Amino acid sequence: MSVSQSGSHGPLPPEIGQHLERLAAQGHRIDVVRVTYPDFLGTDRARDVLVEQLPGAVHHGLAFCRAVYHTTPRGDTIDVAGGLDAGLPDILVRPDLSTLVALPWEPGVASCLGDVSDPATGAPAPESPRGVLRKVLAAWADFGLTPVVGPELEYFLCEPDPSPASATGWRRYAEGTGNIYTAGLRGDPERHLLRTLRQLRDLGLGVTAGNHEYSSGQFEINLNHSEALDAADRAFRFKAAVKELARTEGKLATFMAKPFNDEGGSGFHLHFSAVEPDFGHNVFGDTKGPEGLSDNARRAIKGILTHAPALAALQNPTINSYKRFGPDTLAPWLIDWGLDNRSAMLRVPPERGPATRLELRLGDASANPYLLIASTLAAALLGIRAEEGPPAPVDGYGYDPRRAPQLPDTLPTALDALVADGPLVELLGKEFTASFLAYKRNEVERFQSHVTDWEFGEYALHL
Repeated sequence: MSVSQSGSHGPLPPEIGQHLERLAAQGHRIDVVRVTYPDFLGTDRARDVLVEQLPGAVHHGLAFCRAVYHTTPRGDTIDVAGGLDAGLPDILVRPDLSTLVALPWEPGVASCLGDVSDPATGAPAPESPRGVLRKVLAAWADFGLTPVVGPELEYFLCEPDPSPASATGWRRYAEGTGNIYTAGLRGDPERHLLRTLRQLRDLGLGVTAGNHEYSSGQFEINLNHSEALDAADRAFRFKAAVKELARTEGKLATFMAKPFNDEGGSGFHLHFSAVEPDFGHNVFGDTKGPEGLSDNARRAIKGILTHAPALAALQNPTINSYKRFGPDTLAPWLIDWGLDNRSAMLRVPPERGPATRLELRLGDASANPYLLIASTLAAALLGIRAEEGPPAPVDGYGYDPRRAPQLPDTLPTALDALVADGPLVELLGKEFTASFLAYKRNEVERFQSHVTDWEFGEYALHL
């Protein structure tokens, strides 16, 4: 009997064995399952489970400390309600075996996503980003519509820099100017992109294409469109996989918004539309509507514009995020929309009919995919419910502050906007939002008390 059918403690239950048999039929003999889930940052948290122990993990769940949501990138646990003050209670993570896939780069290991619940109530954990998205999608379903999403993500690949002059120990991979929108050895002499594309394809993430982006060492890989939860799952796993694959090469892949002073940043652009579940009709297209857009599409645009300041807190979620913004950056700066206009925050691509969609260009690559997608869809749904149309689209180059209001220019300003946006907070969840705000305000406090290299270089020799 194969390992996919039994372990050291006897046969596996059919509901588990069938998933492992599916992988065995693809040539993967699995003895370890890695159960992963996202924290607030969108970083993957995980546990490796031996196959023979998987029934217990499925039945009882895997216990983790709830403070995983309150832990900073440097490993400090901050005081957020329900964590330290409650004695660091548990959350439970149950494997979602429908998402089980073999890891191409780790023989014998398969990975699946986990659903997070509160063991005291059995309800979804309010801080779970995947749960937040599910809550928003339930509101769309009540409205009779299903969102369809296509993520686009950029990242920088870095290699070790042992020189004493290096402040970080890393430098951009394959330095060279002008390699914009290229493929091949010209901007990628070690064929990083080809290896990554093939591994991501074999992981089943629905990647479609990739290329070298504007900056040295910067790449973009596109994912196909699908229903929103599936798209968020794939974007989350995509980011984790790219970073893990870079580690196997001794490199660093970073989705940080703007890691270098002398280069632009990395975006997380989101294409989205909505369909009727029964007929699959795209409700954003209307040949008789203004600009070929339906009332639903125009109302969704209005919703995005109305809630944009609060969206920034979730889609530009770091101190660093706001260094990507500004005029002439090809990143958003103003709250506007345009027809096939990449200088606008919200772009309507030229396709119409079944391919009609909106492209929100607000988010940067550091955003948690679940929270970026959930907040976008929440704002769009609020707009559809309000039944108000948008102002006229921006004409020409969209960086004129006389024509549109400016987005928040710091994380504290964006957090204040989120606090003030009652309808968006209600739809995302009050308990989730309170925890997210406490976590991010602590980040601001820590940054404001930290002496940076810039400050020393600016002042130390002269003051």
